[in-house]
Amino acid sequence: MGTSNNRKAALLFSVIFWGSLELSSYIDASSLVRAERPDEPITLLRPHAATRAARFFVEKFPGKSLYAVKANPSPALLETLWAAGITHYDVASLGEVRLVHKFLPDAKLCFMHPVKSERAIAQAYHNHGVKTFSLDSHEELDKIVRATAKDGEPAADLELCVRIRVSSEHAKLSLASKFGAEPDRVADLLVATRQVADSLGIAFHVGSQAMTPAAYADAMELVRGAIVASSVTVDIVDVGGGFPSVYPGMEPPPLESYFETIHRCFEDLPVSYSSELWCEPGRALCAEYASLLVKVEKRRDNELFINDGSYGALFDAAHVAWRFPVELMRETTAEELAEFAFYGPTCDDMDYMAGPFLLPSDVKAGDYIEVGMLGAYGCAMRTEFNGFGDVEDFIVEDEPMASLYTQIAANDAGNVIAIGRRSAS
Repeated sequence: MGTSNNRKAALLFSVIFWGSLELSSYIDASSLVRAERPDEPITLLRPHAATRAARFFVEKFPGKSLYAVKANPSPALLETLWAAGITHYDVASLGEVRLVHKFLPDAKLCFMHPVKSERAIAQAYHNHGVKTFSLDSHEELDKIVRATAKDGEPAADLELCVRIRVSSEHAKLSLASKFGAEPDRVADLLVATRQVADSLGIAFHVGSQAMTPAAYADAMELVRGAIVASSVTVDIVDVGGGFPSVYPGMEPPPLESYFETIHRCFEDLPVSYSSELWCEPGRALCAEYASLLVKVEKRRDNELFINDGSYGALFDAAHVAWRFPVELMRETTAEELAEFAFYGPTCDDMDYMAGPFLLPSDVKAGDYIEVGMLGAYGCAMRTEFNGFGDVEDFIVEDEPMASLYTQIAANDAGNVIAIGRRSAS
């Protein structure tokens, strides 16, 4: 790299304090590559993208948005979402309860895993002030009642959400088999929960990456049937997560259409006049927050050996054949695109990502590739298997590879920015 390029990159570089972190910042991934030439994978963080997504839900969803912490538990991200107006957090374990309570002590925590240990419930309630719990069985209800009691007296301040099983037919990843009471058998559980709950909710999850608003409309019909069958007063309707992001071959309709469908169905439900509408976005709030910069170590025909993989941030690419957008970080490339598969850095044959990932046909060892939309689950599922796993974080100021947040106010002056510098294909 020449001296002029070094000087150019330096002009695009800064060090910023972000929460409790001191991170280097570049204007974009290309500038980082020119300056750093990293040998290890790099996580590219875009706090502005997470802020934009949070503001979108806060301003446009017709109810309360709970961030699903499992999607990405980064403390810096939690603080970013909080600053953008997300005050409620869907936690699924005592570890997540402790994490969010540590960094956001004023946040409302909702323990939405339907199967918890009695000790976890007790500690969440008595030590961390958690009042909201999900359940899908009489056994779990009894457990919650026992764990939250004090001096033999049952708790009088519980918000309990009964989870109903709904279809995941409209989602790319199903969540229909593990949790949820059967809709035609849930009436007794709703009645029993109503007796001990200060506020009663009904919750469901349509699956991850729901590609049509019809997923929520179908689920709301099951909610309606359950309310009618049980004749209970419902205070909370929680439509869960499933809100999509943009990936190659997966271009969902605008999020506003999901919100409109949910609101219309909610207004038609036989619920309390003061009932609340909740949602639990995970992917939709953090997918655009991070991407991955990897180095090509070897090319074998149309297989690229890269320095991160299925035991790192690319678990979904390997195990559920998720196709992430990719871009070659080189100024001059072949115009022709070719389909590539990836091998990760470990010695395991399972460290393989079939793709196909579309890249310029002349990609070679020593090149760098940005893999986009990995803020959700990718960052959360890294391991150190085989001695790999060292990853450094940098902030970049450019836009994510794709976005559903096409227009949102850029600042308090009311400027509007267009999002989406690159195609997701």
